[in-house]
Amino acid sequence: MCSPSNIKLLILDVDGVFTDGTLFISSTEEEIKGFSTRDGLGIAMLIRSGVEIVMVTGRYSKTARIRAAELGINNIYEGTLFKGPVCRQIISDRKLTKDQVCAMGDDIIDLAMFREVGFKAAPANAVQEIISAADWVSSLPGGKGAIRELCELILKSKSKWEDSIDYYIN
Repeated sequence: MCSPSNIKLLILDVDGVFTDGTLFISSTEEEIKGFSTRDGLGIAMLIRSGVEIVMVTGRYSKTARIRAAELGINNIYEGTLFKGPVCRQIISDRKLTKDQVCAMGDDIIDLAMFREVGFKAAPANAVQEIISAADWVSSLPGGKGAIRELCELILKSKSKWEDSIDYYIN
C-alpha cells in the first residue's frame, strides 16, 4: 500500500461517491443529484494543495459535469463502464506511477479502477467487494462527507492541513 502523502492525482467515481447513489429523474427527464458541500470544500482544499482530481463515471450526467466545473475539476470521463483502461491512460498521460494515485469507488465496476492505483479508498456504504479491496474506508457514506474525509487524510499526511485551514481564516 502506498502512503497518502505520495498522492498527486485523485480519481473519483460519481454515483455512490460524490452522491449517495440516489438518482432522481423528473417527468421531463431532468436528472437531479445531491452533492455534499463539505465534500466540495475538501476538494477545493486538495486542488489548492496541488493534487489533481479527475472524475470517472459509468453514466453520462449533465449534473456531474456542472458539479465538476463548479469545483474546478477539469477532467470528467463519462460512460466509462470499463474503468481500468481509462485510468491507466489518465495515469500514463500524466507520467505518474501507481503510488502517486488514489481512487475512491463504491461498486463492482470500480474494482478495475482499483487495480490501476496505489491507494484505494471507499465510502462506508460501498459494496463488500470494494471494502475488501480498499486500503482505507471512510467512516462516512458516499455523498455524505466520504470525499471530504479522504481529502483531509491526504492533506494531513502531506502536512498541508493547517495551510489549507489558514487559507480561509487569514
